[in-house]
Amino acid sequence: QAQLVESGGGLVQPGGSLRLSCAASRRIFSANTMNWYRQAPGKERELVAAISTGGTTNYAEVVRGRFTISRDDAKNTVYLQMNSLTPEDTAVYYCNTRHIVNVEGAYVELWGQGTPVTVSA
Repeated sequence: QAQLVESGGGLVQPGGSLRLSCAASRRIFSANTMNWYRQAPGKERELVAAISTGGTTNYAEVVRGRFTISRDDAKNTVYLQMNSLTPEDTAVYYCNTRHIVNVEGAYVELWGQGTPVTVSA
């Protein structure tokens, strides 16, 4: 069973909005910072936004003011609200976390399957 599952991607016009969701297990969601990455064709995967267990957020400068990351503890789900979308936002969006598994700091890097976002007229 997948531990991170993204949804909500699709085709949207420039200037439009989409809301991505990432469902996690309770154990993963409650203990780790959750991240959204994206990867466009021919480009490296880049960090878009992150949210800690305490709700502290960080954003890539290119999306700051347009994207909002949030989390719903009751649903074990992290969201990425994307507004004012441009064709440059076209990419596959991935949910990610570095899951620390013991007190010594050992971890497992977890990724969702990705949800594609296409911004085009």
